[in-house]
Amino acid sequence: MEPQAIHCFSSNKQNCEASPVCDDGLKKINFHHEASNEVVHTKETKPTPVSWRKLSQECNSLSDVLDTFSAAPTFPSSNYFSAMWTIAKRMSEDQKRFEKQLMLNHPAFTQLCEHMMREAKIMYYDHVLFGLHAIVKLGIPQNTLLVQTLLRVVQERINECDEKCLSVLSTVLEAMEPCKNVDVLRAGLRILVDQQIWKIERVFTLQTVMRSIGKDAPISLKRKLEMKAVRELDRFSVSNSQHMFEVLAAMDHRSVALLNECSKTVVGNIHGCPIKILINIVQSCRDLRYHNLDLFNGIADYVAATFDICKLKHVLFLLVLFENLAFRHAALMDLFMKKVVDEPGFLNMKSLVPLLHVYSSLNHVCRPHTQEFLNVMASALTGYLYHISSENLLDAVCSFCLMNHFPLAPLHQLLQQDLIDELLRSDNKERNIRKLHILAACLKLDDVPYQKAVDLVLPSSPCTSLYPNAKVAEVLSSLLGKGYFSENVQLPHNYHIDFEIRMDSNRSQVLPLSDVTVVTPATDMQRLAILCVPRSTYCLDLTHPRGFLAMKMRHLKAMGFHVILVNNWEMEKLEMKDAVTFLKSEIYSTEAPSTADVNFQSSC
Repeated sequence: MEPQAIHCFSSNKQNCEASPVCDDGLKKINFHHEASNEVVHTKETKPTPVSWRKLSQECNSLSDVLDTFSAAPTFPSSNYFSAMWTIAKRMSEDQKRFEKQLMLNHPAFTQLCEHMMREAKIMYYDHVLFGLHAIVKLGIPQNTLLVQTLLRVVQERINECDEKCLSVLSTVLEAMEPCKNVDVLRAGLRILVDQQIWKIERVFTLQTVMRSIGKDAPISLKRKLEMKAVRELDRFSVSNSQHMFEVLAAMDHRSVALLNECSKTVVGNIHGCPIKILINIVQSCRDLRYHNLDLFNGIADYVAATFDICKLKHVLFLLVLFENLAFRHAALMDLFMKKVVDEPGFLNMKSLVPLLHVYSSLNHVCRPHTQEFLNVMASALTGYLYHISSENLLDAVCSFCLMNHFPLAPLHQLLQQDLIDELLRSDNKERNIRKLHILAACLKLDDVPYQKAVDLVLPSSPCTSLYPNAKVAEVLSSLLGKGYFSENVQLPHNYHIDFEIRMDSNRSQVLPLSDVTVVTPATDMQRLAILCVPRSTYCLDLTHPRGFLAMKMRHLKAMGFHVILVNNWEMEKLEMKDAVTFLKSEIYSTEAPSTADVNFQSSC
């Protein structure tokens, strides 16, 4: 709602009866009577019609269009609105706001709105739709009499909709907020699309319709639209394939068949593609929970190759999206890391926290630049200590903790008791408690150059029910026998392991649990921690542990454990004899596991 004092936007009842753009009074119009008056008027005084295209070429401002209308109104009135929107599109945002103010204050504006409402029932259906589209795009409030009247007319005449009108109607609905008339019209559109779907000829129309039907559309309609799109794949242009991701995200429909085919087209035609389109594609993949390594690698390879001409804010946004998808592209992340080291001036408070989160979450380090990168990030964070919120500071310090780096100034600031109390009173209390427990574990188990003795008194983290992998338990019983391993072991510092085995120091013999505490000195015993981990603990390629798993393994090692990782999804595929062979080789192996070097000082 515009705050300016314009009579046409008043909600006063008297004004509503006189004004076409008031907030209520929708039923006060006698359509048939006024429409017939308009017919008489147009027959008696109708000047030569003028097209919206000609108007937009001859006029330089919205007020010029209204002046032309005021001098000699022509039918249909929708042309004036279409011309004004065409002119507005050529303007800057500031100029557009100024021109809109002049439009609303123009003495002919209310008259044009009245003409539009009177003519809506008799003008061609596509003119009504184009007029409504222009009105919505010009920013005329949706709850005004003008907009609501046109919505009702469009709804009443929806059976006149051809393919072109279907496209325009879909575009209009996509730009509007939910309200009673919009919801009813969208329901009508869904029925119409369901009836006409196989008659749609243009891919553009099909995609426009798919975008606008809404996430809550019936699944049967979504599947029909998917089938229609699959049939049209051979006719998809590169642009159609690029936009299909956004289309499917807009209707919240994860069509793997469409996404796979469009991914191939995107990767095969990626050269010259603007980074904003690539960002939209990745964002849609995130929304649809669609993971495609070939697509992500293709996009990341291209951005890495064109890194010098990309805006850093776009690359950072892309990295954040990739982290959401658990995708780690080493070359692109190395480039960005080097850029931070070489040009730290571009870092600001808004970019610091997400950048730290990306690198810590994906457990990414490139040895030549690791320490420099961490020092630059710590220095930048220190510069914002008196401006950053307590929760953002906690997030940043926890990211450093995951990366086994402990900048003193941010750490000292975070450990102030008043700041800890603030975090524990926050609406995000449970989240903050989890992160503070991570911080407390790092302060105890890592080599922290923090001189002050710290004992954080924290509430317990919320307990979750933990069920050890049944198949692994069965394999261990078969391999070792009962009494030779523990299940579901709770450790200090809020850590949990699925299974614990105790062996001699040479890892050649498993020790019975009943004997180890009595007869075996700690120096002669090796404790094994078996972690049964899901896919989500790895990056998308399923070979590189993510930050929390890397930190947990580092801390278990500090507590004296040798860590064995068992991938749940791989274990489920193995026959029992193969599972026994696998675990036997891991338990009795004297070689360091392939994932032992998940510490940030040694992994890349």
